[in-house]
Amino acid sequence: MSRIVQCIKLGKEAEGLERMPYPGELGQRIFDQVSKEAWSEWLKHQTMLINEYRLTPIEPKARKFLEEEMEKFFFGSGSDKPKEFVEPEK
Repeated sequence: MSRIVQCIKLGKEAEGLERMPYPGELGQRIFDQVSKEAWSEWLKHQTMLINEYRLTPIEPKARKFLEEEMEKFFFGSGSDKPKEFVEPEK
């Protein structure tokens, strides 16, 4: 049986994550308040940020940046795309 959460990102009840996707307090907040669907949106956004800014996720500065963007994406005003980003054509 899947968990249902009131998703803070989607503004509706949806299927929750199966486990904490990130360590610490932020990971617990995400587990409690973010749906699988919203987490999937974040993973796509995070991939775009890594590619556009040419980040190396094992570097502490890059990890801190991504954590701050994750916090904004779910609990703040949203994580912006880089100014130079162009949506790929379908």
